[in-house]
Amino acid sequence: MGEKVHYLPGPSIPQTLFSNNRRNVSISRVLGVAGTFTKRPSSSSLTFSHLSNALDDPTKLTSLSSAKSIRAQILKFAEGSNLEQSLNELIIMSAKAGNSRLAALVLFMGFERESTSLDYLEKELNRVGMQLSEFLVVLRELHREGMLFNRMVLSAVLYICAKSMDFRVGAEIHTFIVKNGFDLYADLEIALKEFYCGSRNAEQLFNEMAWRTVPSWNEAIISSSENGLWLKCVELFKMMQFSHVKPSKLTITKVLQACGKLEALQQGMQIHGFALKTELLSDLLVRNSLISMYSKCSELVLARAVFDSMSSRSVVSWNSIISGYALKGFLSEAWDLYDKMERSEVKPDLVTWNSLIRGHSVHGSLEETLKVLHRMQLAGLRPNSSSITSALQVITEVGPLELGKEIHGYLMRNGLDDDIYTGTSLVDMYIKKGKLAKAQLVFDNMKNRNSFVWNSLISGYAYSGLVKKAQELLNEMEQEGLRPDLHTWNNLILGHAILGLNKQALSLIHHLDRVSLSPDVASWTALISGCCQKGNYLDSLKFYVLMQKAGIKPNSSTIASLLQACAGLASLDKGLELHCFVIKYGFDSDVYVATALIDMYCKSGNLNSAYHIFKKNRNINLASWNAMLMGLAAHGQGEEAISLFSEMGRLGLRPDAITFTALLSACMYSGLIGEGWKHFDSMKSDYSLVPTLQHYSCMVHLIGQNGYLDEAWDLIRTMELEPDASVWGALLGACRVHKNLELAEIAAKHLFKLEPYKKGNYMVMMNLYAMKGRWGDAEIMNDLVNVLGVKNMGGWCWIQINRTVHVFSAEGRPHPDIAEIYFELYQMILEMKKLGYVPDTDCVLETLDEEEKEKLLLSHPEKLAITFGLIKTGRSQPIKVIKNARVCKDCHTAAKYMSQISGREIVLKEGVRFHHFINGKCSCNECF
Repeated sequence: MGEKVHYLPGPSIPQTLFSNNRRNVSISRVLGVAGTFTKRPSSSSLTFSHLSNALDDPTKLTSLSSAKSIRAQILKFAEGSNLEQSLNELIIMSAKAGNSRLAALVLFMGFERESTSLDYLEKELNRVGMQLSEFLVVLRELHREGMLFNRMVLSAVLYICAKSMDFRVGAEIHTFIVKNGFDLYADLEIALKEFYCGSRNAEQLFNEMAWRTVPSWNEAIISSSENGLWLKCVELFKMMQFSHVKPSKLTITKVLQACGKLEALQQGMQIHGFALKTELLSDLLVRNSLISMYSKCSELVLARAVFDSMSSRSVVSWNSIISGYALKGFLSEAWDLYDKMERSEVKPDLVTWNSLIRGHSVHGSLEETLKVLHRMQLAGLRPNSSSITSALQVITEVGPLELGKEIHGYLMRNGLDDDIYTGTSLVDMYIKKGKLAKAQLVFDNMKNRNSFVWNSLISGYAYSGLVKKAQELLNEMEQEGLRPDLHTWNNLILGHAILGLNKQALSLIHHLDRVSLSPDVASWTALISGCCQKGNYLDSLKFYVLMQKAGIKPNSSTIASLLQACAGLASLDKGLELHCFVIKYGFDSDVYVATALIDMYCKSGNLNSAYHIFKKNRNINLASWNAMLMGLAAHGQGEEAISLFSEMGRLGLRPDAITFTALLSACMYSGLIGEGWKHFDSMKSDYSLVPTLQHYSCMVHLIGQNGYLDEAWDLIRTMELEPDASVWGALLGACRVHKNLELAEIAAKHLFKLEPYKKGNYMVMMNLYAMKGRWGDAEIMNDLVNVLGVKNMGGWCWIQINRTVHVFSAEGRPHPDIAEIYFELYQMILEMKKLGYVPDTDCVLETLDEEEKEKLLLSHPEKLAITFGLIKTGRSQPIKVIKNARVCKDCHTAAKYMSQISGREIVLKEGVRFHHFINGKCSCNECF
């Protein structure tokens, strides 16, 4: 019950305690028979022993009139003294005499006369050794024997029913209240609401009601809504309609809210029609709920139609439509509505501004979000926890840590750091910025902590590989009286899987049964998703099989993770199977699944299917556009990617940092230097986006590979960020192509510090020194490799023939058909040489003679895999080879000749990039 004291309101129902026209029935079993009572002196005119004598004979307790007589004697006992004091004395005497039922009757009278609180009731019942459920039995029997209760007692009974989980009695009282017209009293309405909401099994209560009244239907739906049971809310409304019960306006709004939460557009539209038919649509509250529902279902056109049809609009109406546009990324339209709101009679409030801040934090930039926050303050409104939480979220994603610290300081200065929402956001920000110690400090200083902040911190430690600390926090959470829920355990499962501790993660799923929790779809999805993030794609698919055996059906998040696994494996066959499953079970309309399908087809080499899904699906977001742009870039379709980016602009969709990574990659892979510079410069000037290391790496690669090494070096020197290995690696790669030793030495110096055990960097320098005749320096590089014990990650590739994967590696066991493969490859090389093929021995970094280098080039895994594909597949079938590393220049040239001689399309994937060889030409246009 807590420490809250409940005082029930005064009586308005007629005060008659007993009805004289009711039939006389025995209530001896209700009050019980008193034993011998110890005489206790009293200032009242009647001693307790006199009352005891009246109760000694059970024959005196056979009628309501007898009970009435007892009541009169009790009142006479208290006559001339303080009633509450007298009743307390009588309760104590009853307890000592062992008559708990008489004590219950006295307590009941206290409620009747408003001299007893609910907290006092529980305390006194505990003192006489009586449970709430036993007290309820007494009241129930009195009620059934004909006793009429006033509002005070009825409210108390409803409270006790909720507390003792007695749903049947509560339903009886509800029926009694409605039949007698007492449901119009505000105090009883509140008591009924608390009863329905307080009963943890309100659904069972409702199902067991013999007579479902209009209030009971409405309360059941409202209760489901307020407890977040959105699906149940909609189901109850359907049942209510079948029962021909008219819902209230509040019920309609709650069901519309549920439809919005579930994004159940069809059901929401049906309720819209029902409201129109029953003339409830004129109500402002209903219309506002329709705007909100349509907005959450991404049907802004319908939301705007409802809004425009309103003759009068409240601040909630304006906020609902502005929030709808802002949260869906249509920020210009949201600001247009804001301007109209300012010109109307209704003025923007804090909710209006928070909606705009939230929209910019999700779909805009950090700079714009902070500008809106500043404008709100200029308008005379002070940011609240919701405003700051939105700002913290965008800082968490793209902002610098220092800015987050400034926001933290603002919260402390303005007394907002105690707020549980801002506290949770601060913990989340510090975790995602890699500052676990800071997150822990904020957490430790929070006065109030809910399960969300516990889960956030536990997940932070788990994702960082500190699973032991995460487990300790989980134990602390239990010690503080917060039972770890399924979400807490799922965070641990995900953390273990991200670390590659798949067996331990699976053990945690099995452990859930031992803590009275059942693994759900989120538990298995956490395991599958964690494996994908670690790159253990095959394990993801294996765990999906186990999930199916456990009888758990996948949701959209599960399917998206599985498609990610297929994309990582470039497994088109598995991806096609999942696509069929998606269509069969209706997941194709889900934006995350659609995006995952686009990504899977792009990374599996089927760009046409990806583009078809992208164009066909109406429900796509920025991530979908980014996936399609990245796909076009990977397949060497630079101009198409630029055209798609222009289309984004025409549609008013604002790009983010990932969009520009995809766009600059497209320029890089297609050699579009002018377009690359144009879009790189526009990041700051047009979109207020600060270029990241990925963007700089793309630009260094683009201009460096095309021979502009001085410009690449100037760009690195003027960078606002400290160059990382990707930037220096791009410069070293360009120096290798253009044989620029001077800049290569600068790049290598940094790479040896950043990546001391990466053999490729040493081999590039060794080769460059050898080409320049600096054999001493080449030997030094070779000695460094030996001293450091640097080992080369062996190159390998694979090809799938008839559902069997064939792996080719420079090291390890040779392929069973290696003799046949080499024979065919020798023949192919002879034909290639006739057409002008010259082996590029510069690709061999070892110090060998030319003949040995040519032999070594023949053993490159991609040549062997392509040859095997030519032998084992039909002439109409494209050959797809997946390689784990960059394709060397000689293999790239050889693949062009092989496609020309065989007349076959050869698809060669290196990392994330695809080369399509057709009739002696490559889709990359020699930009590799």
